[in-house]
Amino acid sequence: MGTHDEDGVARRWFDVADTAPLLLDARGTVTSWTREAERLLGYSAAEAVGEDLAGLLAPGDAERLPYVMDRCRRDGGWAGLLSARRRDGRPVSVMARITSADEPGGSARRLVLLNEMADAPGWDMSRAVLEQMIGGSPIGIAMVDADLRFVWSNAALTQFGGGPPESRLGLRLAEVQPGLNSEAIETQMRRVLATGEPVLGYELVGRVRAAPHRETAHMLSFTRLDDEHGAPMGVYYTVVDMTDRHRARQRLALLDRAGRRIGRSLDIARTAQELADVAVPGFADLVTVDLLEPVLRGAEPSPGQVSDDADDSVTLRRAGRRETGDPGVATGSREVVHRGGSPAVRCLVGGRPWRVERLDPLDPLDPLTEEWVADLPAGSEPPSALIVPVRARGVTLGVTTFLRRHRHEPFGEDDLALAEDLVSRAAVCVDNARRYTRERDAALVLQRNLLPRRLPEQDAVEVAACYRPADELTGLGGDWYDLIPLSGARVALVVGEVPGHGIDAAAAMGRVRTAVRTLAALDLPPAEILAHLDDLVTRMDDEESVAAETEPREPRSGGAQTVGAACVYVVYDPVDGRCVMAAAGHPAPAVVLPDGSVTFIELPQGPPLGAGGPPFEAAEVTLPEGSTLALHTDGLLARGERWALDTDRERLRQALEQSADTLELRCGTVIDALVPARPYDDVALLMARTRRLSAERVADWELPADPAAVAEARKTASRRLAEWGLAELSFTTELVVSELVTNAIRYATGPIRLRLIRERTLVCEVFDGGTTAPHLRHPRATDEGGRGLLLVSQVTQRWGTRFLPEGKIIWAEQSLTDPDA
Repeated sequence: MGTHDEDGVARRWFDVADTAPLLLDARGTVTSWTREAERLLGYSAAEAVGEDLAGLLAPGDAERLPYVMDRCRRDGGWAGLLSARRRDGRPVSVMARITSADEPGGSARRLVLLNEMADAPGWDMSRAVLEQMIGGSPIGIAMVDADLRFVWSNAALTQFGGGPPESRLGLRLAEVQPGLNSEAIETQMRRVLATGEPVLGYELVGRVRAAPHRETAHMLSFTRLDDEHGAPMGVYYTVVDMTDRHRARQRLALLDRAGRRIGRSLDIARTAQELADVAVPGFADLVTVDLLEPVLRGAEPSPGQVSDDADDSVTLRRAGRRETGDPGVATGSREVVHRGGSPAVRCLVGGRPWRVERLDPLDPLDPLTEEWVADLPAGSEPPSALIVPVRARGVTLGVTTFLRRHRHEPFGEDDLALAEDLVSRAAVCVDNARRYTRERDAALVLQRNLLPRRLPEQDAVEVAACYRPADELTGLGGDWYDLIPLSGARVALVVGEVPGHGIDAAAAMGRVRTAVRTLAALDLPPAEILAHLDDLVTRMDDEESVAAETEPREPRSGGAQTVGAACVYVVYDPVDGRCVMAAAGHPAPAVVLPDGSVTFIELPQGPPLGAGGPPFEAAEVTLPEGSTLALHTDGLLARGERWALDTDRERLRQALEQSADTLELRCGTVIDALVPARPYDDVALLMARTRRLSAERVADWELPADPAAVAEARKTASRRLAEWGLAELSFTTELVVSELVTNAIRYATGPIRLRLIRERTLVCEVFDGGTTAPHLRHPRATDEGGRGLLLVSQVTQRWGTRFLPEGKIIWAEQSLTDPDA
């Protein structure tokens, strides 16, 4: 038999029961013969034994016998197809398997097993049957010669284009299928010709002649064809259309990318841009995402916002856009006007997608026509368009437009289903971002109103503050800081916190902070301020407990808890540098002295607010000018993955010792050094650098308890105002001094002192040893007195009373920027 396939026979099923065995010596001479061999070839044992095996084979295979025996010696065996010669001269095709049959200490022998091929399954099929099977196969099959030119193909290959089988003869693949990547295919063929190793499952994507406007995918397998001498004579290959499977994989890959890349943030515009980026260029050449304007603000679109009236246009905001070849960098949203009755407006109103295979160049309602069709070269096909509404939770948020121009295949029903799936996934992300934007904006408005937007300007201290909430999503927390101007050019510095995080903590913080500011207006000492605040927090908790019993609590709401709140209250006087403070369950302030050294004030710790316990105690220190007070919540000293308080303060000391050009920078440096990117607790830090009012800005006098001293006090005050360049305030100031000194002489006991302070306002203070507070009255027309404080309240900006251990101070302030005030 001329052709042979050693590897194929080696792998073929071989029934030993049907074989004819015989033995050979090392030279290939028959040494043992069997009845099965006699029945197969017709030779008797006497005729066969002693004969060379080559004499039993056809001439072609007899010449190959030395090669076969050499393979046996080298590899230990051989299997393949041979043409044997019967005794009557007729050839018979056999499958042969030769293996070693050596015995220990004996001579080399070979066992030969012969099996007639006519007995093998399938080998008795006729040429007509084989041609019918291959030629009628639904799989495309072709053969090319060593020059890669077609020599045969079946009818099934015609379905891919390129003409009938006879028209392919002698042509190369590039001539038959110019739309395919013929170089890649021929590279695989040459590789198979060179190595003899088949290539299975080679995938190729392109456009065939049978579908020039449609991208198709095929799976090809290549096998080398050898002649009877084993020399390569060509390549046999099969083609299977797997376009549907390829497209299904593409759709799954697109949806997978969409799931991974859309909605990575809670920014509406960025989410819309991510939708456009995912769809280009794999699905469309241009994608635009237009949203209703309220959506970008976080609001919900009103039901009647969009009308399908032909006279009404709809203005949307372009939140995302991506085109093939465009890097797709977002440049902000711009207005896009859609005419009434246009496809986009119909999608917005009806909530149904719209698809057209080719845009109509004459459609005046379609803005896409102006942008895409008008600029097309003459003879070019208009693009295919697809508009899908962006709908989530039953609300239409906008529309997404897909266009194909550079590719020729228009959108089909499968593409519409894919686009709807893609946009629906993105719509949920857009709606989540919208809801988050609305809630975050509301939270930020709440937080801005609960914390001071800007600390008031004054001359007592230079201040800087930093706040970092633990809840990054809402930006809300329970920590706060404050600076409250007090009488006599003094200021109150306050830092505190309530338990918990988020909106409940922020609401509780707002109540406590408001209470602190209200109590600060009473000008009480810090320990008394905290005592009153403790009572208020206890009442707040009682009210909250009663409300919890009578009203159902919202799910996942812990309520606005105020018990356990902490606060430190510091009063600084720039006249003499005295600093009085008290704390309720709160870290004591640190002080950075002018030389840069850091100390911590020994402040008696009172119990948290509302917790009950011993009374609050105050501490008093005198700070040199240029000292920096650092008030902070305990979140600044949190460390570890789980919240824990670093009580040794060494990290805080090191952070405060770092210098910076400004107090704002120094405050930020401390926060960056101590607080992780995602803090475990809310953090508030208030830093205040002390100032002193120079002696030229403060004037005080001891006055006798004599009515005659009133006139001298007026004159003395008027002279000092003239020295300060405030002569225009003399009349009002003389009136204030006269009334306040007269009241002190008439109703109080002990020494009387008059003090003027020139700060941002002109402060007039009168001290006496009395403990009774004056009351503003509205006298009747017939009353002889009682009009003094009423006059003072009318001609000054504000007035009040401040109690001291040794007496009280009645004070009044006048504006230096607006004398009429």
